[in-house]
Amino acid sequence: MDLRQLAALVAVDDHGSFSAAARALYTVQSNVSAHIAHLERELGVTLVDRAKGRLTPEGIVVVARARRIQRELDALTADAVSMGQEVAGDARLGVIGTTARWLVPQLLGAVHAAHPKVQVVILEASTTSLVPLVVGGGLDLAVVNLPVEDPEIDTSLLFTEELVLLATPASPLYGRTEVSFSELSGHPLVLPPPGTALRRDLDAEARRAGVTLRPQAEIDGVRLMASLAFEGYGSTIVPTTAVPGWLKGDFSRIPISDLALRQVGLARRRRAMLSASARAVADVLQDVIGAKGPKQRGVRVRPPSDNAVPSNDDRSSLPQ
Repeated sequence: MDLRQLAALVAVDDHGSFSAAARALYTVQSNVSAHIAHLERELGVTLVDRAKGRLTPEGIVVVARARRIQRELDALTADAVSMGQEVAGDARLGVIGTTARWLVPQLLGAVHAAHPKVQVVILEASTTSLVPLVVGGGLDLAVVNLPVEDPEIDTSLLFTEELVLLATPASPLYGRTEVSFSELSGHPLVLPPPGTALRRDLDAEARRAGVTLRPQAEIDGVRLMASLAFEGYGSTIVPTTAVPGWLKGDFSRIPISDLALRQVGLARRRRAMLSASARAVADVLQDVIGAKGPKQRGVRVRPPSDNAVPSNDDRSSLPQ
């Protein structure tokens, strides 16, 4: 097995055919076919269904590993270049939407100023979507809603923030200056789906308070939940950063007096080495949150010593 064979398989998956893969790799189709055939013989399985032009189940498993190998090689190159020089290379960061709104513009500028040769690739998505990408190596780091219950993920707390009720004019709570969580019992609400971190928090609070939450709709995406409230579809519970201070509309932003704070943290793959560029981005991210987080309504930033991302050298700090 060699890297050319793995590259050929990745290219076929990316481009959908042997001929397109050959063009992407600046070679001829017969070379791609030969690399795939050699890899199949060595592994003893069929990786590409030639009749359908797509990967077999075995091919999907192998290509996922091949992508991880390629990313490790990229990180190796970036680390070698960065030794004794400026940090250089790519860093792939996932961010939940509510945090991305205020964090990413500040982060990109700060990374460019501190490490001009580092290229940050940002993916905005829900925690549910980001965590598998961190596990699979598609992302180096991700800013996510905590807790994350995945044995392959290590997390550190970045900040906490208040949750608020966005009430539409149709809600009897519209116009209130404050509500208690128990007052939400029985009211139709746009909620995240069961199993998501925010929904687990809300369900736990409901059990504690003896409250019955009544889903009007279930949406895996906090910004979309907020948008539905802004448009009058239904009331919802969202982090305070989901509601920009400049936004005006026919809705009420109501603090919930007795609801626990939402936790937002940084996730990375356990027992994996971060590249020099990813470590640099993690450090800058901590600095930006420390400086800009307290300026966001309802956000409370933990002291830096409580947030530190484990370094590659401090393996004892990672859960085993």
